[in-house]
Parts: sequence; C-alpha cells; structure tokens
Amino acid sequence: MDDRRTLDHVARIQADWRRERPDLDVSPQGVIGRLHRLADRLTGELARVYERYGLGEGEFDVLCALRRAGEPYERAPGELAAHTMVTTGAMTKRIDRLERAGLVTRRRADDDQRGRIVALTAAGREVIDRAFTAHMHNERRLLDVLTPGEAEALESLLTTWLARIDDEG
Repeated sequence: MDDRRTLDHVARIQADWRRERPDLDVSPQGVIGRLHRLADRLTGELARVYERYGLGEGEFDVLCALRRAGEPYERAPGELAAHTMVTTGAMTKRIDRLERAGLVTRRRADDDQRGRIVALTAAGREVIDRAFTAHMHNERRLLDVLTPGEAEALESLLTTWLARIDDEG
C-alpha cells in the first residue's frame, strides 16, 4: 500500500482512480494532470508581471504583437487577432482597453478607408519594452528550477508533442 503523504496531488488522484476503477489505465493523468497544474501555476506567475504594468494577459499579447511587428509598430486588427489566436470580437475589446489607456491608437488604413490600423503609442512602446523585459526575467526564473539539459529536453519533447497534435487537428 502506498503512503499517500509521499505522493503528489496527481499521484493521489491516480491512486484513488486505480482503487475505484482498476479496469482503466489512468497513467495519462500523470502527464496531462501535471501539465494542467503546471500551466495553471505558470499562468498565475506570468500574470503577476503583467499586472505590475497595468496589463492583463490579453493586453500584454496585443502589445507584444505590435512591438514584434517592427517600425512603425502597427497591424490591422484581424492580423493582431491571428497573431494572438483570439477572435476579432475579443481583439476589439482588448484594443478598446489599450486605447483608453493611451497605449495604442486606431486610424483608417491608407489603402482601404474601411480598414483600420492599430499602432503603438510612444507610451505603449515604453510600457511593453519594460513589461517584456520583466516577463523574460520572470520566465528565466521559472525555467531555472530545471537544469539546462532538462529545459532543453522538455522544450524538444513539447515541440514534438505539439507538432503531432497540431497535425491531427
């Protein structure tokens, strides 16, 4: 009989299921359950940095997509939605919040009067440059609990797994 005090949260759940449903293979929970718990923890750790700059995760993503665009740091809303993997409706709400905060502006597209362009303001560029620097330091801190070899192996495994799942869909 396993000593439940030495098992982590996921292992305790698996042990319960093995007892209750010995007919099922619950081993996938070992990976998926831990990844889910880790993702929740990482999201919380990342959000703390965004909050220091008055941003939510969505606003941070929009500012990053604009900053990555290079001079003049602008994109069409549909392009922003594609770069941040959200719907255009969700993108509109994010842009509205960022515009109210003075971090982005909207204007008509030069080549299509119906189209719009979203651009970083000087204040927006300053905020995202500071926030992204803090974000990278935070990600380094989180990753530094692994050895460089572990981090490299994990990145490789996750890249392979994600590519294979993307190929299925």
